Amino acid sequence: MEKQADLFHSLEGEKIYFKALRVEDVQEIHHFASDQEVSRFIGWNLMNTLEESHQHIEVMLNRESVGTHLYSSIVEKLTQAIIGTAMIFNFDKEANKAEIGYVLHKQYWGKGYGTEMVALMSDFAFKSLNLHKLYAMVVHANIGSARILEKNRYELEGRLKDHYFIENKYYDALLFGKITNMET
Repeated sequence: MEKQADLFHSLEGEKIYFKALRVEDVQEIHHFASDQEVSRFIGWNLMNTLEESHQHIEVMLNRESVGTHLYSSIVEKLTQAIIGTAMIFNFDKEANKAEIGYVLHKQYWGKGYGTEMVALMSDFAFKSLNLHKLYAMVVHANIGSARILEKNRYELEGRLKDHYFIENKYYDALLFGKITNMET
């Protein structure tokens, strides 16, 4: 998995590139990880302090080191700023599938960065990891995230009623999937 991690950390698109997640980047990561609006629907707790973000990065690095997850920081080429995190996880070797996830600083929402990020992850997963299927689960209220998946030709496969409980409210989960033979 180490070779795949190195490849994942070196993906490059038109506006962004991926780089290895590093504890040294805690300040930039904390900037979006501590934003209530950004963290609301992404599946990790709001990082209230720099120390919490530091600990979270160490957890992610540990997961990657044992081969259960791939993580990359997303860097905007123009400014060299870290603007998000991309991940591939929940690998199922028998079924040859995995889940993708992503988080993006809200300053970069609606500008194509998320769409490019998912395109790069999908291409990598199908071509370098030879996966058969990728999937993502999003909170139904996270319209922007669903739109990113749809733009990358992920299909809505199902809805899990009241799957998430966030801020004392239930939300449905939308399950999106993409199969490699759909690549053209």
